[in-house]
Amino acid sequence: MPTVAFHTLGCKVNHYETEAIWQLFKETGYERVDYESMSDVYVINTCTVTNTGDKKSRQVIRRAIRKNPDAVICVTGCYAQTSPAEIMAIPGVDIVVGTQDRVKMLDYIAQYKEERQPINGVGNIMKSRVYEELDVPAFTDRTRASLKIQEGCNNFCTFCIIPWARGLMRSRDPQEVIRQAQQLVNAGYKEIVLTGIHTGGYGEDMKDYNLAMLLRDLEAQVKGLKRIRISSIEASQITDEVIEVINQSNMIVRHLHIPLQSGSNTVLKRMRRKYTMEFFGERLDRLKEALPGLAVTSDVIVGFPGETEEEFMETYNFIKEHKFSELHVFPYSKRTGTPAARMEDQIDEEVKNERVHRLISLSDQLAKEYASQFEGEVLEVIPEEVFKEQQEGRLYVGYTDNYLKVVFQATEEMIGQIVKVKITKAGYPYNEGQFVRVLDELENCEEEAAV
Repeated sequence: MPTVAFHTLGCKVNHYETEAIWQLFKETGYERVDYESMSDVYVINTCTVTNTGDKKSRQVIRRAIRKNPDAVICVTGCYAQTSPAEIMAIPGVDIVVGTQDRVKMLDYIAQYKEERQPINGVGNIMKSRVYEELDVPAFTDRTRASLKIQEGCNNFCTFCIIPWARGLMRSRDPQEVIRQAQQLVNAGYKEIVLTGIHTGGYGEDMKDYNLAMLLRDLEAQVKGLKRIRISSIEASQITDEVIEVINQSNMIVRHLHIPLQSGSNTVLKRMRRKYTMEFFGERLDRLKEALPGLAVTSDVIVGFPGETEEEFMETYNFIKEHKFSELHVFPYSKRTGTPAARMEDQIDEEVKNERVHRLISLSDQLAKEYASQFEGEVLEVIPEEVFKEQQEGRLYVGYTDNYLKVVFQATEEMIGQIVKVKITKAGYPYNEGQFVRVLDELENCEEEAAV
């Protein structure tokens, strides 16, 4: 049996796509082995979001070549899309495929074995107008399933290379999304995470369909689904209709990830982000009205070219005022090929790091404050894995619908199920809980009937 090994760098979308590429190999009779093992084929799914992403990708490629010089080395993903020539120049790389035509990978392998000539299968992504169907019926991780609903982005923010790596916005056919959601639920998943490059933009390229309608249809048509999580949504995509759907829904969780990037209008303008702070704040207020207890997490870039102490403080104060429940804070890093990398006024690394630390401690404080509201409450948790062994039993860790990480005593059978847990001690990065009971099917039916 021929073997294949995978290594994935970068975001959730890449991880999703690696699983999809594995399905293609599986159907052809391959066995999957660990990346550190000897394998006949190595597939490296690369990232190019930062210059470091490129560098890491090259290191991982070279590792495979050293491991088995006779193996077929296939490189795919974002770095492959933007810099195929750079990758083809690494001695030992046999096949390069970008962020489309992944379905052709196995044909390329057969062709390579016959001709022994390196193959560059990267096309012009900017010409792609159709979503490439890649199915994932089940994941190696058994608790939360990602479901990719769109590809590409039309925003061209000045710090970002992704439109060049992923192309323009293309949405997946709603029937396909629903079919695959049902397949995942049938495979035992209770929670589905809708994901994409610009997830909230779903439907922007369609005539009479949008994200709000997709959310409604998933809830109405997928039997047995319990939780829908949106991996990320831009403030500008939170329409009144989306708020209304979230308000009426029994499945959409009380957690949204809304990238802020900066809380200063002048910085947002330089970033070419499509909203103002006033607009962002108004959307947050509306959302929290519709969903009391909503957790809003966000991404922030600190030290963008030209960021003054005043502009940084605008960001700091905006985050504090709107009580985000957790932040991912990134110091700005130059991405070659983007307008921001060529801007004057690059910020000194020390200044960046000092600001990053200030925001991280604010984030920790806000996360604790958010969690403390739920102390003593009973919440629904899906246990994911063992947290640690204790004499009195195993502690498991999982997430509530509003994205609190909870550690509590449970059993192996509960993994992937929805269980009721009382938060005994709120904290951050995790809360302590006490198992109450498993939510059984009967109760689900009663809850649905009550609605």
